[in-house]
Amino acid sequence: MVVLPVASPDGQYDIQIEPGLLRELPRRQAEFGLTTPSVLAANTVVGGLYGSHLANAMASITLVTFPEGEAYKNLQTVAQLYPEFVRAGLDRSGTVIALGGGVTGDMTGFAAATYMRGVRLVQIPTTLLSMVDSSVGGKVGVDLPEGKNLVGAFKQPAVVLIDPSVLETLPEREIRCGMAELIKHGLIAHPDLLERALRLHTPPNWLNDHSLNPRAYFDGLAKLIPDAIQVKIDIVQADPYEHGIRAYLNLGHTFGHAIEQVSGYIWPHGEAVGAGLMAAALLSRRLGLCDDAVVQITRDALRAVSLPERIPGLDPDSVFAAMATDKKWREGRPRFVLLRGIGEPEIVEGVSRQDVLAVLTSLCDG
Repeated sequence: MVVLPVASPDGQYDIQIEPGLLRELPRRQAEFGLTTPSVLAANTVVGGLYGSHLANAMASITLVTFPEGEAYKNLQTVAQLYPEFVRAGLDRSGTVIALGGGVTGDMTGFAAATYMRGVRLVQIPTTLLSMVDSSVGGKVGVDLPEGKNLVGAFKQPAVVLIDPSVLETLPEREIRCGMAELIKHGLIAHPDLLERALRLHTPPNWLNDHSLNPRAYFDGLAKLIPDAIQVKIDIVQADPYEHGIRAYLNLGHTFGHAIEQVSGYIWPHGEAVGAGLMAAALLSRRLGLCDDAVVQITRDALRAVSLPERIPGLDPDSVFAAMATDKKWREGRPRFVLLRGIGEPEIVEGVSRQDVLAVLTSLCDG
């Protein structure tokens, strides 16, 4: 087991990483404070894979499910969760257990933060993306038609439980999407993590050659997870409420969130962030912050895991307009997280519309 402590404004919690942990959860129910009536929240897919078995094997646990997908990460779905919590007998001594990916953790975490003015939350991420990023740091929330994550709160989990073995059940596309966030962590703070990720994904490997045994690939992937998480821990501990450097974690996300919104969420978050990382690197170079090497390293990392570098079919003006709701912008002025070098992020304000549109046009038309 790997245990990573996180200091938050609400006290310390641990991130526990252990293969087979999900299988052991019924036996260790008391260890994680799950003895009072609690809710296990999952989408219908994860509920079928893991949720039903866990709810049946654990005392005082009620499974609550909802449809899969970013399109359901909204206040309407949250409004449907609250009555389910009541029917399950969830009171302020109980726990909401978020079992799933980033959408599940964000949305059910928000429900936990607001139900009865806040009940205990346990995060059990089941995707690579949620393991290395969204389950850590206490940000929870939902989307509005006008933009992504515009309604939310800070809700620190009591514990985060990570079982890397569940990654073997993920579709390959979900692995690639999670790699976008891991690559982001390497770009902003951990060049060695980025290099190790590139080595793992240098052919031949299981993602590009299915004649190989996947065991070595998933073992290598599991070894990257603690270091990727530690990048986020270090930043959120220094800036828990995003008044400063926590915004670094949004590298590529201003572009990525807009891509998601304009596409009607046909683009999954990880792929949109991948293209957003490329856009951020190109904008950094255009503004003279970095050299060609940063762009090439970003491109190589995306290509290694077959993440998109371009956004064909989208309208540059529409993508730019969608950025107007980005939470990093101030008084309507564009504000981007960019790169001076690998491991050297910087928040840049007042970027011109012309410069942003030039980057977007190159990616949309390419």
